Amino acid sequence: MSTIQPRSSRVLIILAFAAIYVLWGSTYLAIRYAIDTLPPFLMAASRFLIAGTILFAWAAVTGERMRNALSQWPKALLLGGMLLLAGNGGVTWAEKYIATGLAALLVASEPLWVVLLNWGLTRNRPNAKVLLGVFVGMAGVALLVSGGFGNAHASSKMSFVSAGVVLLAGFSWAAGSVYANHRPIQASTSMASGMQMLGGGLLLLVVALVAGDVHRLNLANASWVSIGAVCYLIVFGSLVAFTAYSWLLRNVTPARAATYAYVNPVVAVLLGWFLASEPLTFRMLIAAAIIVGSVILITTFGREHTTPDSGTIHDSDCPTHPCA
Repeated sequence: MSTIQPRSSRVLIILAFAAIYVLWGSTYLAIRYAIDTLPPFLMAASRFLIAGTILFAWAAVTGERMRNALSQWPKALLLGGMLLLAGNGGVTWAEKYIATGLAALLVASEPLWVVLLNWGLTRNRPNAKVLLGVFVGMAGVALLVSGGFGNAHASSKMSFVSAGVVLLAGFSWAAGSVYANHRPIQASTSMASGMQMLGGGLLLLVVALVAGDVHRLNLANASWVSIGAVCYLIVFGSLVAFTAYSWLLRNVTPARAATYAYVNPVVAVLLGWFLASEPLTFRMLIAAAIIVGSVILITTFGREHTTPDSGTIHDSDCPTHPCA
């Protein structure tokens, strides 16, 4: 861990936690505003290509070098596909049809998939408290989905499909994270993340072309709110919050850093209710408490610490938040 003065350390830790708690929690609503007047896949491709270019360029300018550079790009493309195309892209598309708070709570089930995937790969059964967390989390997701989808403008069929897409997106993110844990990119955090964002951004751009997002793009009709939301996602979601999280991993325990996993959904639900007039029902509050409780059990009592993003944390290859 880094050695810094106690007083400055305390201030920086507070600021870093504020960044990952609030900024990452707010990205769900920012995505909703961004796709109001911008095609979803093209918007996602643009933000990750820009953020990835900035991170990769910064790593190169500061003198960071990558071992076996050419051999690492296929891995970056694969991880970008699992984490950003299927993971973030699925969430971005689904927010057209379901409330942002619901999307955040469904994404919060991701640690369940990480535990199950690690169990399947390593054949090491999680301890009883972690298994309890898995079952409790699944019960919370079932309660949440059974209560409706919180978007009066979408058909019930599309809302149901979108909720399923978010769950699959969380599974894909977990699968990519487990793969990154076992096959990390041999590069620094900033360079590896920049490569993943560039790879995922290129794949999202291909999907945007196939889905017709380029033809649907009309910048004359794009609102300043949507454009501002994209800028917010690039700067605060991908760059500021990610940098804060990377710094925390070097200055606090991984378990403390991972607490964002059960704060972000609460922030997302409250912001969606307060700023976007999304419904906040008693059922949602109960489901949120159940899901958050399951994440606490999993992240606190796991034999090997896992986070919703990356499984066991490697400084050299730390995947970002699903909406980073």
